[in-house]
Parts: sequence; C-alpha cells; structure tokens
Amino acid sequence: MTTAAYRPTPAHELSSTSQPTLTSSSKSEDVNHQGLPIPRGPVTASLSFYDPPADGSKPHNFVEQQPEGIPQRNFGEAWHDVTINDLRGQESKFTMDNNAFSVVANLPSEEHAFDDDAHIKNVYYPEVEQLLLDNVPGSTRVLLFDHTIRRSSPNASRAPVTRVHIDQTPSSAEQRVRFHLPDEADTLLQGRYRIINVWRPLNGPVMAHPLAVADSATVRDEDLIPVEHRYPDRTGETAAVQYNAGQSWYYWSGMKNEDRLFLKCFDSDETVGQWGRVPHTAFVDPRTPEGAVGRESIEVRALVFG
Repeated sequence: MTTAAYRPTPAHELSSTSQPTLTSSSKSEDVNHQGLPIPRGPVTASLSFYDPPADGSKPHNFVEQQPEGIPQRNFGEAWHDVTINDLRGQESKFTMDNNAFSVVANLPSEEHAFDDDAHIKNVYYPEVEQLLLDNVPGSTRVLLFDHTIRRSSPNASRAPVTRVHIDQTPSSAEQRVRFHLPDEADTLLQGRYRIINVWRPLNGPVMAHPLAVADSATVRDEDLIPVEHRYPDRTGETAAVQYNAGQSWYYWSGMKNEDRLFLKCFDSDETVGQWGRVPHTAFVDPRTPEGAVGRESIEVRALVFG
C-alpha cells in the first residue's frame, strides 16, 4: 500500500464543533444494577504491548491448538502504564475515516439471550448488517463472517483479551475476501472494502474489563508488527502493537447493552487506509468496585464493501 498524502487529524487536536455527529450520548446512571458506582473519566491503567521474540524469529500465535510442548505464542508482553480518556460526552469527535472507530448509542435489539449461535445469526446478524449500512458512509454491501462471545467467568470458552492487537492486516483482509467470496473476489478487491467489528456488552453497564481503543491517527505504521495466526487448517495474520508514548487511548465508560462500538481493522481506501486500523484491548480498570460482575460481550466481524 502506498503512503497517501491525506493525514487525518488526531481527535485530541480537533474542536468538538469541527466533527460530524454520528450519535449523541447522554450520561447514564452512575450506578449499575448492583448499586455499585460506574467508573467515569480518565484513568491510568497498565496495557500489554508487544515484546519481540528473544531469538529474532517471526512472531506467531497458535489458534485452537498447538503442537505438543510448544508455547501458544513465541513473543512476549511489555506492560506500560497508559492514560485512557473517556469517550463519554465527546463521542461526536471520532469517525472511522479519521480515527478508525466510532460509536452509536441507544439501539434496542430483538436478541437477548445470546446463547444460541443459530438464533444469533438469524436475529442479531440482520440488525448488525443494517446498522453498518446505515452508519458507514459509502457502504453498499455487508457480509458478516463470524462472531465471538466473551465472558469473564472461569469456565468461559473465550475471555476478554488483555493484549493490544489489531484483528487483521492488509494481507489477511484480502485473504478474508477471497476465502468468503471466492467467485467474486477479483471484482470486489478492485473497489473499496473494509473489515469492521461491531462490539457491544451483553450485561452492561460495563464495570470490569472495559475495552480500550487507540486513535488510529496517533498510531505509526512502525508500531504495528504482523503476527502469523496459525489455525489447524490455515494461517492468517493479525497485528501486535508496540508501545509508543504518542498514542492516544480511549474507552467508553459504562457501556450499556444498547451501545455499539465500531472497530475498523482494515480499509483499502488509500486516502484513509494507512490509518484504517484501530489497536484495542480489554484492560483492568483499577477503579472497578469490589463485587462488580464480570464483563460479557459480543463482537461481530464484517466485510463492508463500497
């Protein structure tokens, strides 16, 4: 991908009146259903960044299973204390083209249990597809290709990921198009295509393990490290993220079940594509009150064309 002349301005350098409004959010109750206070405002928390393999080898991560006696991944963690600012009250400053994330509030859903994959696909997927078509400028077609439910309980199959990462790289994004739409891929890859995750809590307001995102306009290409994502039947690619003091981090305090967070993992449009990727991670908020319920969430991943 060639470097484009366009450079989005980091959100912290913009006035609130200079940004288009995607949605408006009002302050919710400052206690949850347990009567516990919801942490608000900026917080300093420790985030896990990339630490390269000691032997200098290409970083990799095994998914689902790995060879006996081999660690799941060959790279380490570098923990850094980071100031994470609160999106609440300044949501309209952020857009997917400028920052690679955006939010929508107050959306009801006909799906409530989230305990049956077939029902999720039949009921929730159409809602997400329409949400993307309505809120992603230029979008004409959406293909939802998978989802992940994360729960903080000890027996959960997938827990919140406490490592800074990006789900796709340019090469793996192209692979996704070819994998899911092989007969149309050559044509679709000539136009604009994006990979966007739609994230929401299932038991909000979120108290434990909130999701942090970095303003993509403050993330350098040098901060991103391709990592082989090794499945039993194929190899994909994700991106690990090195710490850089210039990165600006945010979370959306007390996210409710009616809130949606868009995370753009890739954008083929070269005028915004270099910044079309958003590092993100769950984090431990040191202000989380004792006894708060663990976070449950769902992320749906989409190919967005147009």
